[in-house]
Amino acid sequence: MTGEEIKKLNEELSNTSAQEVIKYFAERFGDKIALSSSLGAEDQVLTQMLVEVSPETKIFTLDTGRLFPETYDLIDRTSRKYKKNIQVYFPKKKKVERMVNEKGINLFFESVENRKECCFVRKIEPLQRAFKGLDVWICGLRAGQSVTRKDIEVVEWDENNNLLKINPLASWSEEQVWDYIKEKKIPYNILHDKGYPSIGCQPCTRAIMEGEDVRAGRWWWENPDTKECGLHKR
Repeated sequence: MTGEEIKKLNEELSNTSAQEVIKYFAERFGDKIALSSSLGAEDQVLTQMLVEVSPETKIFTLDTGRLFPETYDLIDRTSRKYKKNIQVYFPKKKKVERMVNEKGINLFFESVENRKECCFVRKIEPLQRAFKGLDVWICGLRAGQSVTRKDIEVVEWDENNNLLKINPLASWSEEQVWDYIKEKKIPYNILHDKGYPSIGCQPCTRAIMEGEDVRAGRWWWENPDTKECGLHKR
């Protein structure tokens, strides 16, 4: 899809609700679209919306092998509430074994390069497998989440994966997300109540302090402009 076509789509959908954006693409792409969920607050909102407007659309998540117990619990609670199978993709065993045996169990603390290698093995490669057969992926990105995401639009072209990336909540505030969760009684990760606004792998996530950016707890030992795992290169 050309840049001009994406620009027209963003103009067409500029005053459209998140639910309508999801419905618009689900109706046009059928089984070629899926929600990639990290089980974060935004993705839980999108799960609720997707079940309402397009219940047959695929939802998948990535199990890196280093998630919080609370995240595994949320996968189960979400599947049960919505009576929907969330497909789980795992990293390849041999690649994890080789990486850990060569560089250590917590290699990611040693350098940005090591951390990105770990993210690639545990997240990017499984994501690439999950994308097979898809033309569109739905994401829970918001412009207000971090400095690396401030310019996101509802419709983007993902050059790395040759897919349309849809961000229905691009313009939503954190307050809107939580108001919607409360209104709809959406299950969420209990770590959010303990100072974890953004939750990834357990060793790479900490609670944040008052006044910090919502993603300050992700890879907290790095500079803000490197804090992406590679799923959303900007």
